[in-house]
Amino acid sequence: MKQLKDIPISVLDLAPIIQGGTAADSFHNSLDLARHAEAWGYHRYWLAEHHNMPGIASSATSLVIGHIAAGTKSIRVGSGGIMLPNHAPLVIAEQFGTLESLYPGRIDLGLGRAPGSDQPAARALRRGLGSDGSDFPEQLSELRAYFDPNGAGSRPPGVRAVPGEGLNVPIWLLGSSGFSARLAGQLGLPFAFASHFAPEYVLPALHLYRSNFQPSEALDKPHVMIGLGITAADTVEEARRLATSQQQQFLNIIRGRSGMLQPPVDSMDGLWSIQERAILLEKQHYSIAGDKAAVTAKLQQILEETEADEWIIASQIYDHKARLHSYELVAEAILNS
Repeated sequence: MKQLKDIPISVLDLAPIIQGGTAADSFHNSLDLARHAEAWGYHRYWLAEHHNMPGIASSATSLVIGHIAAGTKSIRVGSGGIMLPNHAPLVIAEQFGTLESLYPGRIDLGLGRAPGSDQPAARALRRGLGSDGSDFPEQLSELRAYFDPNGAGSRPPGVRAVPGEGLNVPIWLLGSSGFSARLAGQLGLPFAFASHFAPEYVLPALHLYRSNFQPSEALDKPHVMIGLGITAADTVEEARRLATSQQQQFLNIIRGRSGMLQPPVDSMDGLWSIQERAILLEKQHYSIAGDKAAVTAKLQQILEETEADEWIIASQIYDHKARLHSYELVAEAILNS
């Protein structure tokens, strides 16, 4: 039976821009969090690609990864993820080949097939608006071929990624449904599931991944990382209050809006309808807001349900000091369990 203390923990950073703040503030806070996370024993620090969202600063994901890697010493830094349909695979191979050359042995390449944007942004990115992600396996094959020193795979003849070719950049597939789960299993790649916003698909996706897994050069057995939304504080009441910033963000998503991360409120009553509350609480089945004891108990339950190999934790907390303290408490809850 796996124990909590044996499960590596990582940070998923959406580089939040808070109400009244700027992207520059966000990048400063992200580096500060990464340095603390490194000291607290976190294994990875991943950043997510999103576009046309005023509250998320990590749109130029590769650049922010470089910023974090340059300011830290040992923690692995990567993408959670790069939305591959938005990019030419050659460009991503070159960008991550550059990062791996600058920070050897520390770079991860997590890939998703969603656009990470709305339709206007997708058009501005020159992404095919008719694309449903079904060509993701072909894009992935081309990308992997650029890293292969033997030229295996489906890269265009005569085209090489420099830097990139011959470098070992671990590739992860990310997902919130069964498509990437099955593909990751078939290719023998590690898989990360976004249970913090698609909890209803967690167990079916993990079953698909594990049942389809084929050993590869990358892995000899399945390896799963579970994404969790966690807000920790010294008291349950304070954690629940801090978590209202993330709840307001989810509420905006439900309503098709975007905006900066809002300050916490004492109560969500009056901000959401009964139906919106039900939807939001269902989406937060794998989210945790509590003190160390509550975090430990819920994580133990999720570990028993999912048999996760790693956790990656997203904490959308308005106050930077409170966000730091949340990650510190989570580390203490897990590493001292």
